[in-house]
Amino acid sequence: MAGHSKWANIQHRKKAQDNKRGKTFTKVIREITVAAKMGGTDVSSNSRLRLALSKANAANVPKDTVKRAIDKASGQNNDNFEEITYEGYGPKGIAVIIECLTDNKNRTVSDLRHALTKHGGSLGTNGSVSHLFRKVGIMKLLNVTEDDLLEHMDFVDIEDFEMIDADCIIFTKPNELFNTKKYFESKTVQVADEEIIMDALTTIEMSKDDEEQISDLSSKIEELDDVQNVYMNASLS
Repeated sequence: MAGHSKWANIQHRKKAQDNKRGKTFTKVIREITVAAKMGGTDVSSNSRLRLALSKANAANVPKDTVKRAIDKASGQNNDNFEEITYEGYGPKGIAVIIECLTDNKNRTVSDLRHALTKHGGSLGTNGSVSHLFRKVGIMKLLNVTEDDLLEHMDFVDIEDFEMIDADCIIFTKPNELFNTKKYFESKTVQVADEEIIMDALTTIEMSKDDEEQISDLSSKIEELDDVQNVYMNASLS
């Protein structure tokens, strides 16, 4: 099924996020607060909150900090964050999708336009590049071989997979992510890094110089407080 390394590009994005631990904390907490406010604090019925809590755990966010974020969402506060997805173009015409949580759209648009323009890109209109991506669930199964995975294929709905060293990366429909995770955990398979992402349908190969410019653009966008996730259809080594 696999034969193309989507995981390499995902790892690149994760590394950029991990290098900014403080900002990662802030963004995860903001996501928890919004998820709890929109869908309630019952984890069993709020899949978005479950995913946000999973990210918090992976980022080693203190439990007290997480609890305060959920309590804050349950009370009355004036934080009115709006979810907005922006589309645009980077160097060499690559497609860029930027997911934001913001309480000031004018600031967010200004910051994004500045970052993109400085790196030879531009903001696009709604729908300009979203057709080049699809939303998928993704998770890593630790110490699982391809033969191991084949034994489970009749019991879970897996759209794609790829082997990375001793681990297996699987892709699912977004609404099947947590059911799939629960299934593998019930089989004592260790699961890590589960999340819902925008997966590029095709990628554009980059030269070494282009990669450096795109990596710098990705880092600059990730640094913006309002930005939650950045996706590009550039293939990075």
